[in-house]
Amino acid sequence: MLAAFLLSFPALFSIVNPPSGAIIFNEVTAHQTRPQRTALARRVALYSALVMLVSLWAGTYILSFFGISLNALRIAGGLVVAVRAYEMLSAPESRDTRKAEQAKPMGEPEPQEDLSGFAFYPLTLPLTTGPGTIAVAVSLGTERPDAFSAMAGFYAGASLAVIALAILIWVSYAASDRITSVLGHAGQQIAARIAAFLLLGIGVQIMLTGIIPVLHAALGS
Repeated sequence: MLAAFLLSFPALFSIVNPPSGAIIFNEVTAHQTRPQRTALARRVALYSALVMLVSLWAGTYILSFFGISLNALRIAGGLVVAVRAYEMLSAPESRDTRKAEQAKPMGEPEPQEDLSGFAFYPLTLPLTTGPGTIAVAVSLGTERPDAFSAMAGFYAGASLAVIALAILIWVSYAASDRITSVLGHAGQQIAARIAAFLLLGIGVQIMLTGIIPVLHAALGS
């Protein structure tokens, strides 16, 4: 359980990056009162947890239904994670700009306008838990052990990581105005690059867990 938590939390944190998302959230909800912003942050955190949990628990089984092997899923998922991390590492500012643009399809809100209807789209998808987060969660699901008892511990640890990250999203978004003032533009870029580098290593590690068994099978035959 502890190993699953330590694997899942850094991977999901690196791609979600709540402090970075909080800066965009602050821009989108600039006209909201603090109680409205706190309530909206709580709803986004809940939706984000559901997206990650469904991807973690059911993603591998859905893909397996289509005949995709576990090792192939690990290789593909790790590759997706590594490529996304490389993009984040190369130009995190363009990624954040794209997220900010996607998060504003409703146009400029009127002061005190209720944005609760936008909690799932676009504030959860794609602002907080976009395709990259879903890919990471599915890839983490491929790391589950075969034994049922160990599998239960793995999913418990990974689910705790999701819940911990959802709480962090809630806290970060609720305090988005303070985070924006503390981090600033330079702090945001530093945090994004560190998170991207960690995510790149996690993606490579996931790929290796799929490549090594395939090579062993090929050499053994």
